[in-house]
Amino acid sequence: MTLTPRENYLRVLNREIPEYVPSPYDPYRDMVKEELLTPAVAPEGTIVTSFGVEYVGCPELNMGAMPNPNKIICPDITEWDKYVHHIDISNRDWEAYYKPQEANWDRTNHVLSIGGSDYWLTAVSFMGFENAVLAMYEEPDAFKEMLEYVADFYIEVMKQEIYYCKPDIFGIMDDDSAYRMPFFSVDMYREFFKPLQQRHIDIAHENGMLVTRHDCGKCEQFIPDWIEMDVRAWNPAQVSNDLKGIKAKYGNLLTIEGAWDNQGELGRADCDIQLLKDALAEYVDTFAPGGGFTYSAHLSARPTEPGFDERNQIIRDFYEDYVRNYYQNH
Repeated sequence: MTLTPRENYLRVLNREIPEYVPSPYDPYRDMVKEELLTPAVAPEGTIVTSFGVEYVGCPELNMGAMPNPNKIICPDITEWDKYVHHIDISNRDWEAYYKPQEANWDRTNHVLSIGGSDYWLTAVSFMGFENAVLAMYEEPDAFKEMLEYVADFYIEVMKQEIYYCKPDIFGIMDDDSAYRMPFFSVDMYREFFKPLQQRHIDIAHENGMLVTRHDCGKCEQFIPDWIEMDVRAWNPAQVSNDLKGIKAKYGNLLTIEGAWDNQGELGRADCDIQLLKDALAEYVDTFAPGGGFTYSAHLSARPTEPGFDERNQIIRDFYEDYVRNYYQNH
């Protein structure tokens, strides 16, 4: 191998055939930590964001951070400016915050990523799911004003991250779909959320960064907009989407970082071993050809469950034995 994991992954995002298939089993990414933004996990109790939203985690969700359902900070969208206020960051020592993190970044072997622009999830965290949906229909102007206020804050944080950290990747993270359907239409996405995400993307492109997208659920209806916005990769690309059709249509224009079905038998710690091996082969042979793919097979079971270590090792060994050098052997 002549390319570092960083160089190899950037080749994928640049829509070229990589030297080898990227995988989390051969790490290629580091993340900038930023406590001002929405937390991804809450493993040690309650986390309160800069907007005053309480996030909590639980073992059933692998400690993923979720807004406390009993705490609504914006009960009336028409008076959002009465309730929604972020902390004053005008005197924050940004350099002192980011500098200690540099020891955790491998700038030679890993890309450095920042993330954010989660405007739908932020609205839900302020108001609750039902109230956020109703606000888009009943008070669209107030809803947009609130999100513009949030965007100004998120954009300022992003600019500071870029100035002090010089990241390679900006990742949009906004789960706007359930497993089988989106929460709102494409037209509503274009009206409320796309313009705000485009602000982030424009800044990323001005600074030579590539853009990726995290979106769970059946969100394939938004992909044409992502392509238009020059989004290069999508995770976790869950199997409720027409992934084979998406691969056939877009090829390596949109890297699929996921597409592994761990919702049922294949995510279990006691799944049938031969079934697992056969599924891994089909998975890779379906999505690896032509590039635009990262190997993302994993179990959804907890590591403490009987059988987890054995199945997890099978998944890792399959990467080393068959997947890693796929483009050299096919």
